[in-house]
Amino acid sequence: MPKLPFRFAFACLCASLFPSSAMAAALSISGAATVIDGDTIDLNGTRIRLHGIDAPEARQSCQRGGVEWACGADSTAQLNALISQNAVQCTGQESDIYGRLLATCSVNGRDIGRELVQWGLAVNSNPNEPGYSDAEDRARTNRIGIWASQFQKPADWRAANPREDSGPRFAVETRQRVQRANHLAAASQRQIYRTVLGCAIKGNHSIRGEWIYHLPGSKHYEETRPEDLFCTEQQALAAGYRRSRAD
Repeated sequence: MPKLPFRFAFACLCASLFPSSAMAAALSISGAATVIDGDTIDLNGTRIRLHGIDAPEARQSCQRGGVEWACGADSTAQLNALISQNAVQCTGQESDIYGRLLATCSVNGRDIGRELVQWGLAVNSNPNEPGYSDAEDRARTNRIGIWASQFQKPADWRAANPREDSGPRFAVETRQRVQRANHLAAASQRQIYRTVLGCAIKGNHSIRGEWIYHLPGSKHYEETRPEDLFCTEQQALAAGYRRSRAD
């Protein structure tokens, strides 16, 4: 019997030791993302609100040195630069009132929310996260980003500038879309891929440094040399891989 890779063995051990519904409820997804605003992205069709931060809205402006500064647009642009052409990995369990998945996301091992807070382009909204609090303290002390300006907290600005598309109907429709996407993703991740030799999903590190997994029958499956093997997509995603875009 072939020796199982350490990553797969560890994933199986976790699954056997922690079969709780709480663990199953957590959703981990990865891939290329598009930016909606300074704290919201769309990842594989799932709208994600970065957990623990609140960035200036895209239409929000701040005052810096007596001059109007498009702080919301800059926050959005910085998030776009951070994730541009990089695989984003997100993990979350709950949705907000608009149906967006509340998730902690990273790119190349860097916590996206923490990066925005330390650049002074978002405020910390999670006092229980020391890393975010420390990042905000440094940004405030060194007058970085919004801390070098006069600004309204994003929540206060939203209250003073309501949007027509943020009403109950929009919230329900968005939540339904996210739930459908989450249901389809969860069903796909539960499917088991095995051969007589063992798990059949191939995990491979690309020459660009991306961790990609290939499903049996996919375009590059046969030519891929596996560095890890997985039985489900959920195991591959938990190990830090993303699905091949050719699948």
